[in-house]
Amino acid sequence: MVRTEISLFMKNQPGELGKLSTLFSENEINIDALMIQDASAYVKELFEARGKSLKRIASTASYNSMRKDSAQFALIRLLVNDTDKAVDLLSKNDYLFDILPVIAIRLENHPGTLAATASKFGEEGVNINYVYGSVSGPDDKCLFVFCPEDVELAAKIFPDD
Repeated sequence: MVRTEISLFMKNQPGELGKLSTLFSENEINIDALMIQDASAYVKELFEARGKSLKRIASTASYNSMRKDSAQFALIRLLVNDTDKAVDLLSKNDYLFDILPVIAIRLENHPGTLAATASKFGEEGVNINYVYGSVSGPDDKCLFVFCPEDVELAAKIFPDD
């Protein structure tokens, strides 16, 4: 099913995730999926991608400066149960964020299920930019979040579950 992912930059220091999750909790917003990465890796990927497309917006020296600065931040990607409310809350609290459509799929927690799903993307010619997922127990379904290059096509391949 198509969901809206929130990507935000947050200070990479103790207590910041606690502040964000407390803010959501106090406003009855549940986090359904979460991934955190060092923002310097994101900046590197962005720089390399722009270099391949010949639309580089920064020199190598500028990139090295951005990478050093970005190590002070983390990139957080998350799905919540009430995106509109979360976006409003993040805006009011001066978070730097963006939203993006993604495909969220509940998978059986068995060997080969992810392989079959990822293969289906490939068979249909849809590239996956990134994926993250979780499961709460051996008998529970997994929630995997896929960011495909073509969300509309992916939504046709994997209709709402």
